[in-house]
Amino acid sequence: QVQLVDSGGGSVQAGGSLRLSCVISSGYIYSPNCVAWFRQAPGKEREGVAGFYTSAGITYYADSVKGRFTISQDNDKRTFYLQMDSLTPEDTAMYYCAAANFAPVALGHLRPGDFEDWGQGTQVTVSD
Repeated sequence: QVQLVDSGGGSVQAGGSLRLSCVISSGYIYSPNCVAWFRQAPGKEREGVAGFYTSAGITYYADSVKGRFTISQDNDKRTFYLQMDSLTPEDTAMYYCAAANFAPVALGHLRPGDFEDWGQGTQVTVSD
């Protein structure tokens, strides 16, 4: 029984910032290979924007957010953040936290099918 709770979304003007949080809980010791943030806008496919490969501390960012978004792990090891700066209307979407037992780092991108557990989603809206 693994649960992810994501939060921190809201409405912000272009150029603003938001920080999303994801808290992972389970009834047993759970050490996912990768914790990631995906987003999905209306009429578009789910897109992986940031990933944290936990064993090595390696991060991944989609080109569309590189330099603006930062994924990090809290000292408690079960909380993950997505710091989003310089937001644009193109960032408007429902954002989901997800955890994978194994997501291959060598792919060069994140695949939703690799992730077994998902948060409920938190809405981010960026206005002009």
